[in-house]
Amino acid sequence: MNTTQEDKILKDIGLELMFYSPDKYDTQDGLTSIELAKRLSLNVDVVKKKLKILCDKGIVSVKGINPKIWKFDDYNFQRMDTDDEVYNLLCSFDDVDFSKYFDYSK
Repeated sequence: MNTTQEDKILKDIGLELMFYSPDKYDTQDGLTSIELAKRLSLNVDVVKKKLKILCDKGIVSVKGINPKIWKFDDYNFQRMDTDDEVYNLLCSFDDVDFSKYFDYSK
């Protein structure tokens, strides 16, 4: 898998967590890696690898052991270094279709 494709997957996972509102959670604490994999049609192992990267950056938090519940940490995201490559990746909205995150029909 090339780095461009890997970056897109990391971005998709990050944005899915960033814009996934608590009223849509199956549990009140966040999403599992399996739920994320299903929503994005990705392999669970790939999702777990990318979640680890986001967790190491401090922009997602994990709760529990089995299953692990993942949640975006907006507070830490806003305090990230603006030169960080993951920060810049998640802030690049040129190719993002927001209609999959928000319902504009209301």
